[in-house]
Amino acid sequence: MTYINLPGVNLWYTDSGGDGTPVVLLHAASGNADSWVHQVPDFTAAGLRCIAYDRRGWGRSRPDPAADQPGYLADDLAALLDHLGVTAAHLVSTAAGGAIAMDFALGHPARVRSMVLADASAGVQEPEYLDAQHRLRPPPIEGLPVELRELSPRYRTFNAEGFQRWIEIARNSRQAGWENQRSRNVANYAALETLRVPTLVLVGQADLMTPAATARLYAAHIPNHRFETVAEAGHGSHWEQPETWNPIVLDFIRQH
Repeated sequence: MTYINLPGVNLWYTDSGGDGTPVVLLHAASGNADSWVHQVPDFTAAGLRCIAYDRRGWGRSRPDPAADQPGYLADDLAALLDHLGVTAAHLVSTAAGGAIAMDFALGHPARVRSMVLADASAGVQEPEYLDAQHRLRPPPIEGLPVELRELSPRYRTFNAEGFQRWIEIARNSRQAGWENQRSRNVANYAALETLRVPTLVLVGQADLMTPAATARLYAAHIPNHRFETVAEAGHGSHWEQPETWNPIVLDFIRQH
């Protein structure tokens, strides 16, 4: 666990090290690098090198208010990979982290071995998709506490300890200005159709924010994609059901 000074941010990251294939874990708006506690042990046991970071505006990373803010989604990731000497990696993202994965894959496709978009809208900027999202998330849903929007009824009911830990991470993650994000690439359907990066779209069947029906809208425009769901899981399927989620993702990564 350490920091790297990048333009406009002192970025906090973790790196399991070793000579395994690199995997970068990209957290949700409701999380930080700690959100991957259920994945890192399984992934490293599978021989992978796990890299995670708190993006600027989140967690322990410290943006420089005198510099250009909030920066671009893909630039910090590119600079971190350069610093670590990683030429290409698998990108594993959840929720808002999917926008970073997509922006990086569109801008640096040769550096992406594969991409996982879990419970993610992936920063897609297509009128049809945005209209569906707008109808899906009316003010009553957007106004719910984050834990009600993102965690399934099953998880909230039957995993009190995990529920409380998730809330702790969510409440201690976002800094002022966290919602300001910029992408270098426009992720419309035409752009998605140019992607040749192997992509897994993985959605919890109880996800209120990005249900399978809307995720399929953009997934259909990614040529080399696989679509999977996790039964009864919400918007944080990786946190709720790692025993199901991890094997799906590891199987996909092994193929690429």
